Amino acid sequence: MSASPERRRELLHTAAEVFAAHGYNATTVRRIADEAGILAGSLYYHFDSKESMVDEILSTFLNELWDGYDAVLAAGHAPRKTLEALVTESFREIDRHRAAVAIYQKESRHLAAQPRFGYLTDSQQKFEKAWLGTLERGVADGSFRTDLDIRLTYRFVRDTVWVAASWYRPDGHHSPEEIARQYLSMVLDGIALRD
Repeated sequence: MSASPERRRELLHTAAEVFAAHGYNATTVRRIADEAGILAGSLYYHFDSKESMVDEILSTFLNELWDGYDAVLAAGHAPRKTLEALVTESFREIDRHRAAVAIYQKESRHLAAQPRFGYLTDSQQKFEKAWLGTLERGVADGSFRTDLDIRLTYRFVRDTVWVAASWYRPDGHHSPEEIARQYLSMVLDGIALRD
């Protein structure tokens, strides 16, 4: 007999919050079980290891992220609109998977060394290609300044967006779309008044 999908999601949500707060290595199955209000042995009824839990958390997040990104990239928009859509989609994913984003940021380099998590490296390369390609197209067509260091710009935008997972709360004052709009305004138009 298998666990209900709802219960499994609840347990993964709890595990994600614990991994995000304490780190993968410091998190024990017992700690996750305690947070979930069950016995540690009962957690093994649902998952065979904490590795399986973090794998499912990260793969679910990345699959949903890539569903959104692939739709944006397939739309064939001009570079500026593509960049805007990628940023907006990123904030939507932070809204849906804040803890998973935090785990990805803290743990992906360590986890990617294990064969089971090879998809983390693949995803990082795909991510870089999508963002760098969009920026390069924008410089080539005049949407973005020609004096930009593309790789530095990519790192700045990427880090500026994804660090929001450390402070963003779904019940906050701004929707993911509003935060994206504000970020895009600052990145694309700056913060200084124009003469």
